[in-house]
Amino acid sequence: MSEPRPISIVVADDHPVVRTGFATLLDAQPGFTVAGTAEDGAEAVRVCAELSPDVVLMDVRMPGMDGIEATRRIVGSGPGRTRVLILTTFDLDEYVYDALRAGAGGFLLKDVTAERLFDAVRVVADGDALLAPAVTRRLIDEFALLKPRSGSLPATTLDVLTPRERQVLRLVADGLSNAEVAARLVVTEETVKTHVSRVLTKLALRDRTQAVIIAYETGLVVPGSKE
Repeated sequence: MSEPRPISIVVADDHPVVRTGFATLLDAQPGFTVAGTAEDGAEAVRVCAELSPDVVLMDVRMPGMDGIEATRRIVGSGPGRTRVLILTTFDLDEYVYDALRAGAGGFLLKDVTAERLFDAVRVVADGDALLAPAVTRRLIDEFALLKPRSGSLPATTLDVLTPRERQVLRLVADGLSNAEVAARLVVTEETVKTHVSRVLTKLALRDRTQAVIIAYETGLVVPGSKE
């Protein structure tokens, strides 16, 4: 059997030491290849258009075009495969919420361990969202409070979902993993995955990240509330 194609990566960060450090670390990892780097958002957009990498490690705060606008342009440029993994210095960066809304597949802190970074790149490259269940609720609560968006989407947006699908969406937005949702609803994990897949399809969403966002923006989940 032939070896699987390595995951191609672009690292975008305005700090040369950070950019070089991440690029060197990732390029030395089996199964990864760093196709290019960028020192700002505009360059990241250009490099991704030329190279079509699988994953972009994207800093949020960069001069000129920031990581949010770059994410929006990369994700919205067409049916390309490039996914965006946001890098942030702060645990709760007010810009990360906007980056997730722009289409980022997840976020990582810059002090992440090497193994966590490698795992995150693989997860995002596979098309899954990287929002760790343990931090999802706190993350979205904080960002929703910083940038209130209640009423930005009508509650009727969710009318296409069955009651069970709405229940699953609420639990996902509460930060529960598939296994935890399955235990809560007394169903199998495969059943939960099926429900999540149907939610994404019916709402024309790309991944779980967008599902969490839409749960808040339609008012299905209210920031600061508990089930």
